[in-house]
Amino acid sequence: MLIRQGHERNEQIDRKLASCLAAIAGALNAAAFYAVGFFSANMTGNISTFSDHIAVGAWISALFYLAIIVTFIMGATVSTLLINAGRRRNIHAIYAYSILTEAILLAVLGCADLWLLGEWRAPVLVIGLAFLMGLQNAVVTRISNARVRTTHISGMATDVGIELGMAFDILRGRERASEAQYDRAKLLLHVQTILAFLFGGIVGVVVYRAAGGLLLIATAALLLTIAMAGIFRVRQQRAHAP
Repeated sequence: MLIRQGHERNEQIDRKLASCLAAIAGALNAAAFYAVGFFSANMTGNISTFSDHIAVGAWISALFYLAIIVTFIMGATVSTLLINAGRRRNIHAIYAYSILTEAILLAVLGCADLWLLGEWRAPVLVIGLAFLMGLQNAVVTRISNARVRTTHISGMATDVGIELGMAFDILRGRERASEAQYDRAKLLLHVQTILAFLFGGIVGVVVYRAAGGLLLIATAALLLTIAMAGIFRVRQQRAHAP
């Protein structure tokens, strides 16, 4: 999932990556909203709320939403710098190492969520997850040439509507059928990603209600497994290379 990049990837790899990471992102976003009432990856909503608070003069609340937005961007920036550095050094598992970094930081955040009390818990949880969601989304965007997104749904829901409209016109003979297979593949990818995000959100809230911050540690373990699988695969390929 985390080795091939861009046009070297096929539909099956993209769907597998999208399903795994979208489910994890959905679990983390929904759990955070259940726990503290904020979304960590919904930048559309956060920017809208930020502008609303600016308009009514709620400066302290506005600054917190601004911090979420900036931190998400910082996560994507750090991810890009890490990937660029790895590619310059021909580190073929750099995307896996980026997800490994997310896993380690998420485990630390999970421990903080278990131990922190009072007024620090909410901002640390939301800001920390915003950084990690920015990091993850940048990894997935880069490796798939923007075909896959995993931390937010608006764009994918739009794509589902576009593909359904195209399918309807193809069935009526108003559009060429030559692209039908490609359109169906895109539709399947986006629908599967949305369903994974939805399923992850449901499971995330159920688990967080029962175990609290242990959810973050459990999802960190899943990310660690995904990352290590990619790293080991690259090492095996090098070991068997002539």
